[in-house]
Amino acid sequence: MSKRSKIIYFIISAIFFILFDMYFSDIILKISESMPENPVFDLTFVQNTGAAFSILQDSRTFLIIFSALAAAGIAFYLIKHIAKVSTFSIFWVSMLISGIFCNMYERIVFGFVRDFFKLNFVDFPVFNISDIFINLSVFAIVIIIIKNEIINRRTYRRKKN
Repeated sequence: MSKRSKIIYFIISAIFFILFDMYFSDIILKISESMPENPVFDLTFVQNTGAAFSILQDSRTFLIIFSALAAAGIAFYLIKHIAKVSTFSIFWVSMLISGIFCNMYERIVFGFVRDFFKLNFVDFPVFNISDIFINLSVFAIVIIIIKNEIINRRTYRRKKN
């Protein structure tokens, strides 16, 4: 795949994830009041003025600036190295940037992040779709990096011998 095609794929993927997050967050918040209780999870609206696990409460400006810098830095790095990056990795990076962007957008527009998924079977903070995107993509990217490092070390050892 050409550099241009990869950049287009990245942009389309990111737009898809952003629209998915925004659309379904609005729908979930609308139906949350009529959702029956269940043992797995509840839809519980929480205004989170902090970051992960509610750290940095009421640090809106800092979190907006940090989010903007993180998303821009990741996007810049990806585009600079796009020729070496697989489309599989681009998928996960676009999901990561979308999650960061959507949480930043909510901080700017609402003054807080709208969290709504509450797990009933474990004591865990309430979270949203953006948080799922961020956590899944970070996990996938870490696995990809570890896998690539193992492959590179094996290749280096073979060339050395």
